Amino acid sequence: MPQDPTPRRRRADARRNVDALLEAARSVFDTSGVDAPAKQITDLAGVGVGTLYRHFPHRSDLVKAVVESGIDAVAEAGPALGAAFEPAEALTRWIDRYVELLGTKRGLASALHSGDPAFAGLPDYFLERLEPALSALLDAAAAQGAVRGDIGAEELLHAVAQLCRPVPGRGPEHGRRIVGVLVDGLRCGAAPGIP
Repeated sequence: MPQDPTPRRRRADARRNVDALLEAARSVFDTSGVDAPAKQITDLAGVGVGTLYRHFPHRSDLVKAVVESGIDAVAEAGPALGAAFEPAEALTRWIDRYVELLGTKRGLASALHSGDPAFAGLPDYFLERLEPALSALLDAAAAQGAVRGDIGAEELLHAVAQLCRPVPGRGPEHGRRIVGVLVDGLRCGAAPGIP
């Protein structure tokens, strides 16, 4: 007896709805902040408000999911960049994506630092997902002699995050420029000619 495909279709529809909600929330949070009306998010996602609350019962659930999906996207970019580019270029491109993630997170900073227990696990999630991705790229670039080999992934993640902190009167381009100086510094002391 053939199985009814309806449950699979429902799961695929639910996944599409969640993806649409996350993309819409990311966009709305960037422009209107995390306290934007739910209807603004659902209208952009093309779903009803009930769908939003079915998947994300609390605003903090949605904020956390948006942050985690951004972290996941940057982490998952590591292997693809490593396969597509020379190690130094892959590392630089990955750091650019990480800087972009930090810029997006800046709009969510007040919510993330609100003391809401829903966000307590995010720092660990951040390191668990990003450190291995960066470590692989950093190791490959160091093995090629393109960057110095005496800095670890966790150190670099924290250094870039510190450089991307908001500076009064300066936009996100300031942080991106300063991170560029840091990346140039990674090349100093590298051991060129290592196979």
